[in-house]
Amino acid sequence: MLRIPFLGNPGAVTGTSRFYVDIGGVGKAMFTELGGLQIETEVKEYAEGGLNEFVHRLPGRTRVGNLTLKRGMAQDDRLLQWYLRVVSGRVERHNVTVQVFGVDGSRLFRWDFKDAYPVKWIGPQLSASGNALAIDTLELAHGGLTSFV
Repeated sequence: MLRIPFLGNPGAVTGTSRFYVDIGGVGKAMFTELGGLQIETEVKEYAEGGLNEFVHRLPGRTRVGNLTLKRGMAQDDRLLQWYLRVVSGRVERHNVTVQVFGVDGSRLFRWDFKDAYPVKWIGPQLSASGNALAIDTLELAHGGLTSFV
């Protein structure tokens, strides 16, 4: 692990290649990529009368990004079937846990996402002239996250 100073104290930086995803009610799966781990708060500007040289910047709504999961396509189509149930009007929300592990196998981070459901599925790019791995992508909306270290 790389060591970097953080406010005068050494801190550990972790790699991104050792992670595990558990979608409660659907199953546990290994993915090649996970994106969308973000939280963003809007900034609302308020110009107060009589203070022309200053604008108040106040926090507004906070939004979370959709999770994007990519994996090598397998004969197990539970994730696609979950999405197809949503398309047919049967929205099944499940909690999702993402865990990141260190090189020694110890858990470094854990994020729990509540009430997740699929909003997009992308199938693999197929090419008769190529030999690339078939990757499918599932995008999940969720109702917020909790972080554990």
